[in-house]
Amino acid sequence: MSFNPEFRFNPDLCRNESEVESKLIVQYLLPTLGYSDDRWYQEVAYENVRFDFLAFATQKSPLILKDDFLSTVVIEAKHPKENLDDHVRKLRRYLTQLSVRYGLLTNGKEIRIYERNEEEITLRFTCSGWEVCDNLGQIKALIGRESLKTSNLSNRPDENSDLIPQESSEESDSDRTFVNPINLALEANKSNMKTIAVYHNKGGVGKTTTVIHLAAAFRKKGKRVLIVDMDSQANTTFATGLVKFDDEKDDDIKDSNIFHVLVSDELDFIPDVARKSQFTDPEIDVIPAHIMLMESENDVIKLDQTRFMLRTKLAAVQDEYDIVLIDTPPSLNVYANIALISSDYLLIPSDLKPFANQGLLNVKEFVKNVNTYRKQINFPPLDVLGIVACNISTNAKFVQHTFKKRLKVVPERYGLNVLEAVIYNRDELAKCTEQTREVGDLDIPDPRSIFDYNPDSKAAQEFELLAMEVLNKIGVTV
Repeated sequence: MSFNPEFRFNPDLCRNESEVESKLIVQYLLPTLGYSDDRWYQEVAYENVRFDFLAFATQKSPLILKDDFLSTVVIEAKHPKENLDDHVRKLRRYLTQLSVRYGLLTNGKEIRIYERNEEEITLRFTCSGWEVCDNLGQIKALIGRESLKTSNLSNRPDENSDLIPQESSEESDSDRTFVNPINLALEANKSNMKTIAVYHNKGGVGKTTTVIHLAAAFRKKGKRVLIVDMDSQANTTFATGLVKFDDEKDDDIKDSNIFHVLVSDELDFIPDVARKSQFTDPEIDVIPAHIMLMESENDVIKLDQTRFMLRTKLAAVQDEYDIVLIDTPPSLNVYANIALISSDYLLIPSDLKPFANQGLLNVKEFVKNVNTYRKQINFPPLDVLGIVACNISTNAKFVQHTFKKRLKVVPERYGLNVLEAVIYNRDELAKCTEQTREVGDLDIPDPRSIFDYNPDSKAAQEFELLAMEVLNKIGVTV
């Protein structure tokens, strides 16, 4: 990356965390401090911590992790409105856990450099964003590549020590490979866990019905299943029987739901939020949604790391589940974006009516934009499994004529394939999720999957066929 020495950083140009990262760190600080593109890594995770940037003085790509980062800088970028004091403790944990000497913390308006001394860190330098150009000498002396490289050489206990990052890219037996970016999230691609987003930007097309009964079908086949509800309407949360209260004052979901998974830095947070649902037997795990997601959307948008936080945390529990199904909001909002970033596959339920079909243009564009972002962070493109025909009328004349025409329209006009399995609009699908039981004077929702409510029904057979088709497409054996 070329750098113009006459360029002066303007903190007013950074309106969010992403622009602090791109305009201050990537375009200005890293090249100014001597870190070429092959000496810094963005959005990376190691063990149970995640960093915005790691810059290395003595290594080139491919990066090899040693037991000690003697010539490394951890760089954390925050939103311009964030108070840096709120993030010092976290930075100390990062530096201590990695045995890194220096850490840079910035929100664009202020730049701080901390130095670790055993378990504590000390503020060594601070200036405003406007003053960074005038203080480059001090910054380079602390964390510039040449300064760290020299410091690394002078502190080297042994020229051949395995604790020292070498210029060579050859790995020894004691090396641990550092995957970039978001290495923990990328590990999900190597696991057997499959994550499927169920999405359409039009509501009322059978999205929730598809998620819950497909999950039940997978569970009946012995697969370990996790459902993630990311829709503020929380229909999946209701349909899986997690809403056991009759009054909002007894709401036990508002303080532990998908929102908290997205904003928490703890990588093992999913087991704390996931709840056991007995709407099918054997039971499945569900991360509930809440109506508060709607009003919290701006908070999620402000935290750029939430875009891949779910995928990272799913990777941390990849040995616990075989299949993850994500129910999404019928919109193009941040929660839908996160769901598609976090998934390996996409399933699109549709009643194939005109408005639903027109919405497929938006879906395709949305997937295109998501894949652009996935490419930037080294994720493979989303694999679109196809359209699932849902909520289809059982009227014989409709099935023989209108439905057949609608099936032809999708691949011809929208370039999307339609799965062979069809989910028809049957009464038992509504009845099974409307089951209740008496607890004292109250009727508590007690929904059942179609396989538990009426396993011999046509609806159960249809979801059985859909489950088999999906499992075949994602390469999972029964």
